[in-house]
Amino acid sequence: MRVILGCLGVLVLAGLPGGAADSGPGAVRPNVLFVAIDDLRNDLGVFGVAHARTPHLDRLAATGRLFRRHYVQVPTCGASRGVLWRGRYPTEPAHLGNHAIRDTHGAWAGDSLPARFRGAGYRTLALGKLTHFPGGRTGADWAVGPEELPGAWDRAWVPEGPWQTPLAMMHGYANGAARRAGVSPAWEAHEGPDEAYPDAWVATEAVATLERLAAEKGPWFFAVGFFKPHLPFAVPKAWHDLHAGGVAELSPEAAARPAWPSGWHRSGEFRGNYGHPPGRDPETDGDYARATRRAYAASVSYVDAQVGRVLEALRRLDLEASTVVVVWSDHGFLLGEHAIWGKHCLYEHALRAPLILRTPGLSRPGLPSDAIVETVDLYPTLAGLCGIPVPDGLDGHSLVAQLNDPEAPSAKPARGYWTGGQRTIRTDRWRLIAHGADGGRARHYELFDYQDDPEETRNHVEERPDVVRSLAARLGLRSDEEAAAASGSDL
Repeated sequence: MRVILGCLGVLVLAGLPGGAADSGPGAVRPNVLFVAIDDLRNDLGVFGVAHARTPHLDRLAATGRLFRRHYVQVPTCGASRGVLWRGRYPTEPAHLGNHAIRDTHGAWAGDSLPARFRGAGYRTLALGKLTHFPGGRTGADWAVGPEELPGAWDRAWVPEGPWQTPLAMMHGYANGAARRAGVSPAWEAHEGPDEAYPDAWVATEAVATLERLAAEKGPWFFAVGFFKPHLPFAVPKAWHDLHAGGVAELSPEAAARPAWPSGWHRSGEFRGNYGHPPGRDPETDGDYARATRRAYAASVSYVDAQVGRVLEALRRLDLEASTVVVVWSDHGFLLGEHAIWGKHCLYEHALRAPLILRTPGLSRPGLPSDAIVETVDLYPTLAGLCGIPVPDGLDGHSLVAQLNDPEAPSAKPARGYWTGGQRTIRTDRWRLIAHGADGGRARHYELFDYQDDPEETRNHVEERPDVVRSLAARLGLRSDEEAAAASGSDL
């Protein structure tokens, strides 16, 4: 067991009421407000996206630290959240699916990030979607049954609302309507208030919870999980109208389907779980593609407004000076890039996602960090800021250096994992994707050079075998030559 408490951790503690300068007995420890947003790619105004209408998240970035190159480790909801709470790379297949937390928690739930905070005297609360199952129950309709992450939360729940169950709320349409798999539309624009959809209910409950916490003593870790912009892109029509001018178009090169095996991606969630008008396919129908992108942008603006309500409550209740704020997305989403409408791949738009931290006493607020950072880094960062011991074996690095200095360099490249033996490594310049990487070598590689090809349109494997060998070794994979030497055969 070790304690990670960098310089910023001391600054934070020293800046809180009571003037505590350490994490010992009697020290005033900061609260933590952790906001998780589902399927949010970097389509925020602060990233320079012209069509984005995200004033609340942009304002948080202007007073905190935006990490412009934050990468998740798995491009699916449940597994990415497992990495977040577990603090370790998902190197085994059991940690790659949406049921990763439910199926593996017996080995690590007691050492999860919220469990550590709870054991250190924090009140831990989880509202909305913080694991795969909103509310944290794994039984029928996700409303009953065993806990998904036992012992982590003092309370885990979803707000009461017309959707009746957490499962219905997760994929909720207007005024309590539930999804019919394969039939319900991928997006909806309903004439009605924000409260017609689940995230407004989450925000209202979050504000009420903050009001109760403000009147209590003792530190708290309050995690709030919003559903949008996850499919279905279903939000009030007013948010669609906000984007009547349309959204950015993709270049033909960016939208082209890549070569095998990545070209096998069939956007199964988008195509299989939702119904589409006869003959309408965004890969071949430009108008339908634009309408779908507009619906996603509307969903982003809608959830931005709900997050803004929570952040405004924090300010109104005079909790900002004593609270670490984190806004994190579990992964990105492709809106036609590489002919993919979804996230289950290892391309940049699937793994790169927003991360904003704001801490009391933050040095040079508003300046972004371009260091490569990972979701796995959040466990040691938050524990360190609050003076909480962490278990041995965490894979992340504390982000205290980047919080103290936005120009601090990357500590390491970013890694990503997916099913079928897929894995990737992202450096400042390169991304190597290995396919079928079981048994010590991969069956196929993709190598992208972001220095001259930010849209990932050209595979440089044949031109740069030296880079492939170097990055494959960092993934624990052998090149063809090394594999042949080890087996005594010619490959």
